[in-house]
Amino acid sequence: MYGIKEIDARGLRQMLDEKKPVRLIDVRTDAEFRQGIIEGAEFMPLHLLPVKATEFSKDDNIVFYCRSGARSAQACMFLQQQTGVEAINLRGGIINWYQSGYNIVQPNAA
Repeated sequence: MYGIKEIDARGLRQMLDEKKPVRLIDVRTDAEFRQGIIEGAEFMPLHLLPVKATEFSKDDNIVFYCRSGARSAQACMFLQQQTGVEAINLRGGIINWYQSGYNIVQPNAA
């Protein structure tokens, strides 16, 4: 999508299972975040990305996700355009993650 790197739920699950260093960022709203997350995700609503963009390194494996993959794709594009740091979009977002049979946990249990 839009010339950015993407990964599907299965690919992300494999990265996590292999204990590859991944910085998993949830860019949904607070209300969405409280409904459940992919275990290990950091919360960074999309509207905060412009002020937090300098917190990312080109050495990080960054995967952004949202509900359906649209906002996280925007996050990937923004980060690349503003900082040169490439991130990976979770295609289909947390919906695809869940529909693929993978767990969603409550943020306080993550």
